[in-house]
Amino acid sequence: MGSKILIIGACGQIGSELTFALRDIYGDNNVVASDISYSNLDVVNSGIFEIVDAQDYASVKTCVEKFNIDTVYLMAALLSATGEKYPMKAWDLNMTSLFNVLNLARDKFIKKVFWPSSIAVFGPTTPVNYTPQYTVMEPTTVYGITKQVGERWCEYYYSKYGVDVRSLRYPGIISWKTLPGGGTTDYAVEIYHEAIKQGKYECFLKADTELPMMFMDDAIKATIDIMHAKFEDVKIRSSYNLAAISFTPETIAESIKKHIPEFKISYKPDYRQDIAESWPKHINDSYAREDWKWKHQFGLERITEDMLMHLKKKYEDVLNKTD
Repeated sequence: MGSKILIIGACGQIGSELTFALRDIYGDNNVVASDISYSNLDVVNSGIFEIVDAQDYASVKTCVEKFNIDTVYLMAALLSATGEKYPMKAWDLNMTSLFNVLNLARDKFIKKVFWPSSIAVFGPTTPVNYTPQYTVMEPTTVYGITKQVGERWCEYYYSKYGVDVRSLRYPGIISWKTLPGGGTTDYAVEIYHEAIKQGKYECFLKADTELPMMFMDDAIKATIDIMHAKFEDVKIRSSYNLAAISFTPETIAESIKKHIPEFKISYKPDYRQDIAESWPKHINDSYAREDWKWKHQFGLERITEDMLMHLKKKYEDVLNKTD
């Protein structure tokens, strides 16, 4: 556990919770959080924090050398829905940041890299039911394109230069701690907030749109598990399929109604519906479960209970502070 870790994009949805989890394991002084701004004060004030521009090689390298970093988690990215609004910005951020970190590893400034991929690498020609690890990948979003290209470069740097890079294809991530960051699966977080605040929610996807989802605790666990796995057990160096559960907006609404019977949901599909329909409904992650013993822990009912419990307390605390 002697690693010195840098998290790039530590103020984001996954990066922020990953920062706290890694600090619990390695200690506050061994985990450097970084981002392009001070946008998450909980992260900024919890330990060592540096301003780092993921697109600036010198900025990343300076931080790596300053803190003797050996492991980098590159969590900075422009996600699917936001990426469609700003395609070139998404391409530049997602690709340049990856090359910067891979090149640092190639040149022996760091020893190990984690880079997240996504189910967005798949497309409308991909089998939608229990999508296999190796399959057709024709993404239709800029975000998905950057992730597919990134996977190829990760495998190339491993094969060509021996870079110890590890990656997961995240499904939609659900968390009560942080707000979503512009993804197509954001509804599965927003719906819980609106259930508590308004007792109703207008969903931007159709009622029967089934997508792979995962509770944040499981996503963090998977990320740490693959990084703790033995080098020889990580047999896929592009990115591993990762799965937990799949559900529709209608299904999640029904689970909420068990706790808030008066909850109402309506549907007004927008441009994100086309993105969602290009993605799988279920993911086959048998390689991850076999190679490094991945296993999820949270089903939908447990997720709903946890989300509603914590968000209710969160909003009560906010109201109490304003009274």
